Amino acid sequence: MSLTASTVDHATLEHLVEAGAVRGAHVVGQAGGWGVVVQYGMTERALAAKRGTVRIFRKFETLAGYLKDIGILQYQVDAREYNPVALKIERSRADASNRMKDAHEAVAYRNWLEGKVNATRTALADGSKKRIAPKDWDEIRAAKLKQKQQLAE
Repeated sequence: MSLTASTVDHATLEHLVEAGAVRGAHVVGQAGGWGVVVQYGMTERALAAKRGTVRIFRKFETLAGYLKDIGILQYQVDAREYNPVALKIERSRADASNRMKDAHEAVAYRNWLEGKVNATRTALADGSKKRIAPKDWDEIRAAKLKQKQQLAE
């Protein structure tokens, strides 16, 4: 999509529409979906995604609904560069998938650990478990290390 380098975000676009400053919108097809160029005053700007890049709608119906919801009811469509085959390309990102799996595992571990800690605190408070004195703990730890070494031999 050959656009100007500047973009307009959703909140600003809503304010421009409310103020009646938007004089037109141009929907531009491209490989991967549809973009929008908004015209207001003497300026043309592409609609930006949350991360600042140009927002691409994969489905025209979604874009039409978006524009209608914010109050843009008429627009021009340029489908010359639209490529429906490009929409079929797999969009999975292994790095993002792995990050999400790691995040879910970390949350699950944190929840498990917090549960164990809270259960122990409750047991100590109600007397069903007793604290181990540091001297006794040193003896227990030494016995466990000795047992581990014997199993390794």
